Amino acid sequence: MNTLEDTIIAISTPAGRGGLGIVRLSGQRALTIAKRLFKPRKKAWADIRPRNLVLGDIYNYEKKELIDEAYLAFFAGPRSYTREDMVEISCHGSPIILDEVVRLGIRAGARPAHPGEFTLRAYLHGRIDILQAEAVNDLISAASLKQAEISVGQVRGRLSQRIQGLRRQFVELLSQIEAAIEFPEEGLSLSPDKIAKNLESVIFDIKTLVSSYERGRTLTEGLTLAIAGRANVGKSTLFNALLDEDRAIVSPYPGTTRDYLMETINIKDSLFHLIDMAGLERPSHPVEKESIKRGKELASRADGILLVLDSSRPETRSDLDLIGKLRGKRMILLFNKSDLPQKIDKRKCRAANTRSLWLEISALKGDNLNRLREMIHGALVPREKGEEEVILHLRQKLLLEQVLDSLAQALRLLKQGHSEEVCAEEIGRALPFIGELTGEIKAKDVIEDIFSRFCVGK
Repeated sequence: MNTLEDTIIAISTPAGRGGLGIVRLSGQRALTIAKRLFKPRKKAWADIRPRNLVLGDIYNYEKKELIDEAYLAFFAGPRSYTREDMVEISCHGSPIILDEVVRLGIRAGARPAHPGEFTLRAYLHGRIDILQAEAVNDLISAASLKQAEISVGQVRGRLSQRIQGLRRQFVELLSQIEAAIEFPEEGLSLSPDKIAKNLESVIFDIKTLVSSYERGRTLTEGLTLAIAGRANVGKSTLFNALLDEDRAIVSPYPGTTRDYLMETINIKDSLFHLIDMAGLERPSHPVEKESIKRGKELASRADGILLVLDSSRPETRSDLDLIGKLRGKRMILLFNKSDLPQKIDKRKCRAANTRSLWLEISALKGDNLNRLREMIHGALVPREKGEEEVILHLRQKLLLEQVLDSLAQALRLLKQGHSEEVCAEEIGRALPFIGELTGEIKAKDVIEDIFSRFCVGK
């Protein structure tokens, strides 16, 4: 059975060859095991101080053979990442050498670390909370500099401090209400108006955090953007142009795209999963029929639609019907082939969906594509609100919504004339959700799910 008593070992640098590679150990026997593998060149082990680099050599202690030269750093607990004794061995980044160091470490008494187990130990030993642990993984996997900036702030506890501040407000309000109930003779009564005002302030703060998830989702998961339209209007040309590579086959013949293609693009630090799909019109082949069916399903689920029209041809009833059918989606109407003589009635097309944005482009020539990127970001990505915190995980959003429900119910009951005691009971229901959010209440399934997404060695 794996426990915190074990000393764990893992490679902490990415797979593959590199100038340097790092092997980490953490646990009570980290330094003892390291002494089997590593021999300092100039210093005796008694002279090695924590947090200093020591030059030496790695030996195969079984065969008495030199493997590599390396540096060793010792971090004595609790002043380490895991709050346990830790050792980091930096050697040449050969997969063969790194694997051998791990093998020798295991032979000397360590066990292989599980994904995220170093960070898990930091959490279990109270160095970080679960929000900071999630942010560590976000920082490692950041897809943009903006996400990295948000994540490093959360690693340093910015979101945790915000949540703990909210928790303190709950506790203070509960304490005041309960004191007024228990000791009315002390003149500690709190008016319903004052309670309501405090609740409304906290509710506003939580709603702001919840709404930030939509911005966070564009940085981590990305938004789905479907390129729709009839056959041969230039959808694949636009797909390639936005990707800046020839990913989709482009042909003058209708029906070239028989299945959808999906690629990810980055616009102003936000991710978009761009989908090129078959023309949405009457199929001429069973395969095309299936691709159109899939395309319609994708369009219905997409966060946004780029509806492409061929402006060098007159609009058809199918064009107008398609614009109308997608009226409920966030859509940008694109009049493509603007470099050719114009025959389409733009006013008539725009009248079919007056809420849609529109733009003239030439996907082939690249005309107005930068303006299109600006428009995509502006239409789909929630605007930043100064330095407000951004939450990046659905787990966090759902728990905050449950907190919000409890507080909103408390406010409703109060305004309906119910007693402060009933209101306090509803406020109290929110506290376990805050505890689960920060990891003070340890839910085994949640912890396992979070740390299973980490790489081994972190």
